[in-house]
Amino acid sequence: MIWVTRLNGEKFVINSDHIEIVEANPDTVITLTNGDKYIVKESVDEIIEKVIEFRRKIFADLFRFDKR
Repeated sequence: MIWVTRLNGEKFVINSDHIEIVEANPDTVITLTNGDKYIVKESVDEIIEKVIEFRRKIFADLFRFDKR
């Protein structure tokens, strides 16, 4: 799950596992696998970084759990 910001400044969480497409038109549009679309303030690169960071955290927690 990643935090993103609507154009009106409202923050919300999106399930990054359901992201199908992220594009700039010039606003950033996130399309989910169910076809829902969200326009957000973050750039495409920022969305990519948020997803990478989220997955890093999950895998780090997973490996930490395995070592116990």
